[in-house]
Amino acid sequence: MLNENQIIRLIFGFKVRYLRQQGELSYQSLSEKTGLSTSYLNDIEKGKRYPKPDKIQALAAALGVDYNYMVATNASKKLQPIIDLLNSKFFKLFPLSDFGINHEKLLELFTQTPDKVNAFISTIFKIARNYQVDEQQFYLEALRSYQDMHNNYFEELENAVRAFKKEFSLKEKIAYSTNYLEEQLIELYGIQIDRSQLANDESLQSIRSYFDKKNKVLHLKKGLESAQENFLLARELGFQYLNLKERPYETTILKIDSFEILLNNYKASHFAAALLMDEQQLILDIKNLARENTWKPKLLLDLVKKYQVTPETLLQRLTNILPHHFGLEDLFFIRLTGSKDFQHFRMTKDLHLSQLHSPYNNELSEHYCRRWVSITSIQDLNVQKKKKSSIIADAQISQYWNSDKSYLCLSLARPAFGDAKKGISVTIGLLVNPHLRSIFYFLSDPKLKVRQVHTTCERCGIVDCEVRQNAPIVIEEQERLNNTFEALGDL
Repeated sequence: MLNENQIIRLIFGFKVRYLRQQGELSYQSLSEKTGLSTSYLNDIEKGKRYPKPDKIQALAAALGVDYNYMVATNASKKLQPIIDLLNSKFFKLFPLSDFGINHEKLLELFTQTPDKVNAFISTIFKIARNYQVDEQQFYLEALRSYQDMHNNYFEELENAVRAFKKEFSLKEKIAYSTNYLEEQLIELYGIQIDRSQLANDESLQSIRSYFDKKNKVLHLKKGLESAQENFLLARELGFQYLNLKERPYETTILKIDSFEILLNNYKASHFAAALLMDEQQLILDIKNLARENTWKPKLLLDLVKKYQVTPETLLQRLTNILPHHFGLEDLFFIRLTGSKDFQHFRMTKDLHLSQLHSPYNNELSEHYCRRWVSITSIQDLNVQKKKKSSIIADAQISQYWNSDKSYLCLSLARPAFGDAKKGISVTIGLLVNPHLRSIFYFLSDPKLKVRQVHTTCERCGIVDCEVRQNAPIVIEEQERLNNTFEALGDL
């Protein structure tokens, strides 16, 4: 991430490089015109040095512009979009190095093809504005891309958990109790737990936890289930052990000020999941589940109970283990929330590894396919009138309409915390291919549901769908357009 001075040096260096190349000047010829060494000019263009006023004046004269143009953070119409990008919050806050992007190479690309880059950047800015893409959405998408780039497996975090256990001689047992995790926070970091303060303020009812750094108190919402508390306690252990300074202090980040805060929150969460679900033990459990010849929902529910974690924590952990240890890189994870009438559904989290899979988040107010197991499992909560603490496990092979892709979808659904009339489901989808079939034996189970699905009703051409929520208007519009082209061809 770059500070203000670094940004100013980059903008200045970009202008020098662009004007030098436009004037067809070599480093040597510009050096002769300005009296500045070639190495010094090279450092300027890379954003490593910012010259003093007399040297700026010499550069301006040699490059055919005035002093004010060189020091201003604006430029000509051709270059302004690039300057805007360099001066944007994205460039200041986004850790390009984590994505393998070198600032010097990026500036070199900008100066080589400014017209094309200019048009591309302008397009991105306009799309972001037109679709109201704010900083937080951008950071969230960037995090998902970061996870995808690493197949959502981070060896350094797995090693950190092992080192943490060894350093503090944590007991090697399955399912750490809430009391045990609480004791670790107190003994290792002097952090006390408070379960009363959040309940005293009506405006804080949506907050599950808050860390008071000054007084070293972790506030937990009263009435949380042990699995929820376990994750929050383990997550705080992660923040402390990894020494993550830039971090959120509440459970759900209310305002994402930088990518680093979001990334560190993910690191602490990954640490928590790895601490609660031992890597090697979970690998064995997955093998036992996968080698069954028939689909047994109880085996998935048993893992939730065994590790004392939430359904979301379990399936999120599978997105770490399956790509790295089983070679299943083509997968997605989604979380859906159903309204009280169980008729409206909202995707509140999604992750795609290796490619953009279906289903995916749709911000166009379209109706998600009601044939998804993610939705039917939520509806089953309402139909079966399960108890508040109950969890429904379900699975199906989703064959996507007008496509050759199928996914094995494993879903866990439960009533929403604090509102049993709403339902939440989490689903992991694995692309069906020979490799998947060699691992999950129950794919051949004739009792495993197979359904033809699509993304949204508006884009789906499945005939006589019994759960359609809206007409296939996108397909109908495309058909009208095709008919128009055909008629014009005949004419």
